[in-house]
Amino acid sequence: MLYLIPAYLSEQTPANAFPIYISEIIKSIDYYLVENEKTARKVIKFFAPEKKQSELKLFILNKHTKTQDLQEAKSLLLQGQDFGLLSEAGLPCIADPGNIMVSWAHENNIAVTPLIGPSSIILGLISSGFNGQQFTFHGYLPIDKNERKKEIQRLETLVNKTGYSQIFMETPYRNHSLFEDLIKNLRSDTLLCIAANINHPTEEFIQTHSLQEWKKRGIDLHKIPAIFILGKNPQ
Repeated sequence: MLYLIPAYLSEQTPANAFPIYISEIIKSIDYYLVENEKTARKVIKFFAPEKKQSELKLFILNKHTKTQDLQEAKSLLLQGQDFGLLSEAGLPCIADPGNIMVSWAHENNIAVTPLIGPSSIILGLISSGFNGQQFTFHGYLPIDKNERKKEIQRLETLVNKTGYSQIFMETPYRNHSLFEDLIKNLRSDTLLCIAANINHPTEEFIQTHSLQEWKKRGIDLHKIPAIFILGKNPQ
């Protein structure tokens, strides 16, 4: 069995915000595929503080992982060993390379079980007031300034042409730079939702405004996890 285990979006999220069976499953599993070892150990401790960290066998699965790096994990799964798959935040396999192992599991008749947990992308969308029937998640925008400008303007055109909500993200330490690029390159009447620190009990920030209003308000997003959404008000 390959369990797709959610990670918290904020370390301050209380444990009782999650179904209790997640803790029970983590207590029963010692083998994990993880994007980041340090984060994974913290998440496991969050759900099962009594679990011995020395008993854990963690296999790294990130953008640098090669096929041969996963051979041992695959062999154990084929032998019937249960595994957990953990992302750095939220649900695995969304803006996360875990789908590589999920695809392999399906090809090899290994059961895949998703566990209930938060997705910043979906939580941001439902909090935006934008179209939740049709939307596209674009992941990370280009780093190059010129390419990023073109992509930002392309997404704005898509919103105006189709009405589909356009969702994207950036690494926290580049979020403020992205915000400044959005201010510079979007029309003043374009609507932008910023959903930051989602699930943080005291610092959650989710607001939708026109770019003209965002310019007035300003916001410092440096090192703050956030989701950005371009959309239209419902007609």
